[in-house]
Amino acid sequence: MTEPPVTLEILMQQALAGDKRAYAELLRETARFVRPYLAKRLSIPGDVDDLLQEILVSIHKARHTYDGKRPYKPWVFAIAHFRLQDYLRSYYADQLRDATELSEVENSLSEHVTNSDFTYESIIGEVHQLPEKQATILEMMHQDGYTAKEVAAKIGMKESAVKVAAYRAYRILKEKLSR
Repeated sequence: MTEPPVTLEILMQQALAGDKRAYAELLRETARFVRPYLAKRLSIPGDVDDLLQEILVSIHKARHTYDGKRPYKPWVFAIAHFRLQDYLRSYYADQLRDATELSEVENSLSEHVTNSDFTYESIIGEVHQLPEKQATILEMMHQDGYTAKEVAAKIGMKESAVKVAAYRAYRILKEKLSR
């Protein structure tokens, strides 16, 4: 007679009972199905491996919370999901710390424009060649004097989206004007 296949739930029960081989096998199998989950969500392979290690450590620390009456994979994916969210929150916080302030870009462009022969009126043709939404935003901000918040309210966008669109427009204009 053949033995029934060993499931992840059985391996976890054996690991909780002190079986080191079962625990090593459980962690290998866990890494095998968590790695693709992370690889789909992260673009840097080194980050996938680092986060996988953090997840395995979290599983180790939380193993006493596993309910043997429930499936193992959903429990693991819940841990993986929360660790991924923590990682992404930290990653994007770091990105924001290193980001250039939009006001710095505006000031830089403003200095460039005021220190040259360019005025808003002299580049209006270039502004109108931008995508319609970007041109409208720049026109409202520079010709009509609205703030990004006011523009957002008037055209039904979020303030952050207006700032991003303006930044992109400034970048396009700066490239065109520097030629």
